[in-house]
Amino acid sequence: MFIAHELRKKNIAEYLLYMWQVEDTIRAFGCSLSRIRREYIDRFDYTDEQKEEEADWFGNLIRMMNQEGCREKGHLQINKVTMQQLEELHAQLLQSTRYPFYNSAYYKVLPFIVELRHRGADKDEGEVETCLNSLYGVMMLRLRKKPISPDTEHAVKEISTLVGMLNDYYMKDREEPLEF
Repeated sequence: MFIAHELRKKNIAEYLLYMWQVEDTIRAFGCSLSRIRREYIDRFDYTDEQKEEEADWFGNLIRMMNQEGCREKGHLQINKVTMQQLEELHAQLLQSTRYPFYNSAYYKVLPFIVELRHRGADKDEGEVETCLNSLYGVMMLRLRKKPISPDTEHAVKEISTLVGMLNDYYMKDREEPLEF
């Protein structure tokens, strides 16, 4: 909860990746709050009050996952809404002539998006979600200390640049709406 709160203020893309990891963590513990509390939350150097807040947060997420039917897979509606906001901003940036650097970064990434979709990514997901899914996948490989090919490293670098630019525009748009 504490990490999510800070990330949401500073980097919306990292926030989504973190929330996807939280969803997977909940699934790994069988959607059991008692297990999450005992085997996960208790490992952190939190005060008792912070542990209770964290447990409440996880409890709410578990309840939402149960209600929204995403115990096994998929994402919470709160994360889907954020993703939709990013997809909409992405489309607006591409349609505008005011953001040539974003367009340039996008066209560098487009072949990777096409390849990822060809390899079996969900055809209905948006381009931003495809990019974030690739970043999440590489993050999981790194956590497992699995090798990452030079081609994948290159793709991730380009995708990260685009996602970073999108994040910056998202944050600017929240402060003062962008002009398109």
